[in-house]
Amino acid sequence: MKKCLVVDDSSVIRKVARRVLEELEFEILEAGDGQQALDQCKVDMPEAILLDWNMPVMDGLEFLVQLRSSENGAKPKVIFCTTENDISHIAQAVQAGADEYIMKPFDREILENKFQEVGLL
Repeated sequence: MKKCLVVDDSSVIRKVARRVLEELEFEILEAGDGQQALDQCKVDMPEAILLDWNMPVMDGLEFLVQLRSSENGAKPKVIFCTTENDISHIAQAVQAGADEYIMKPFDREILENKFQEVGLL
């Protein structure tokens, strides 16, 4: 079973994402900020990461930059999931190594489509 790390400081968002992704047959790992996510990736690198931008301790962009420069950090498909929708944020995310970008709020159809587009389904 493929693993997806859901990284968001909102427990509600993590819960909603967990429900949808478990239905899509992913094992779910969770982190409340970028530092927790980085620590988790060092222990067990997932195939997919659903990543928020604005979080305490370490934001999503900083996490992504550190992830991509770490051992096996190029492996996971990273999908940013955020309220930041201006073109400069999207460009920064892609330059840092994001595979896809979706807006909050999201639903099952949006998540399923993005995970298909990056080859995880």
